[in-house]
Formats: sequence, C-alpha cells, structure tokens
Amino acid sequence: MSPASSPASVRVDAYAWAIRLYATRSAATAACKAGHIKVNDASAKPAQVVRVGDRVRALTPGGERIVVVTGLISKRTSAPLAALNFDDQTPPPPPKEERPATVLRERGAGRPTKRDRRQIERLRGREPQGDELG
Repeated sequence: MSPASSPASVRVDAYAWAIRLYATRSAATAACKAGHIKVNDASAKPAQVVRVGDRVRALTPGGERIVVVTGLISKRTSAPLAALNFDDQTPPPPPKEERPATVLRERGAGRPTKRDRRQIERLRGREPQGDELG
C-alpha cells in the first residue's frame, strides 16, 4: 500500500494475521480472546485498533514475539512485504545446551541393572534421587 492510502488504524487480530504472527485470522482472533496478544502491555480484544508506533506482544506457537508497528496492513501479503510493516524486537532464543552424551549399550545386553542405570544418570549429569540410592 502506498502511504497515502494506508489506513489510520487496523484491528489487532487482522494485523497479527497480516504480518504472519498467526496462520489464520481465526487463530489470531482466538489468541486475542485468550489474552495471548497485548498492545502496549495491555490485553487486547480482537477489535482493538493498532496504530503506528504501538508495541504488540503475541504468544505464538513458536514462542513469544514482540513487534513494533511501523506500517499498517489489514490484508495478508507476501512475507517480504509484511516484514516492512513491523520491527521485530523479539530477543534471540537462549543458546541450546549441549545434549548429554547418549549411552549406547551392546545389542543383546538386556535391561540395564540398577548399577548401570545409576551410571547412566551420572553420565547424563543427573544425580540419582534419594529413593534411587537404596
């Protein structure tokens, strides 16, 4: 949309769907009703309007997203065009911890004994609990 024809405000559910925070408009509406979308740190109803400069926090299936409205669109467009209408301020995810070493047992070795299980737990970085010591 050109700046001259852009609307002054857009419904928050339509905006969240248009910038691809949610896959469907009904999912964005349901997220608003459930309290998963906040505009300027206040819970938003689906019909609440957003304006340029508003901060939108949305709890999405992929995690929390924080965006600042830089342009208003109410129709879903391509991802590159949608990205022009918001500034993503979502913090980067924390680094993934290295996975503990996997324990491979020889084929046919049977079930691990209590002693084997304790050694495996220690190798994974977890100490056996009090009820597991006896």
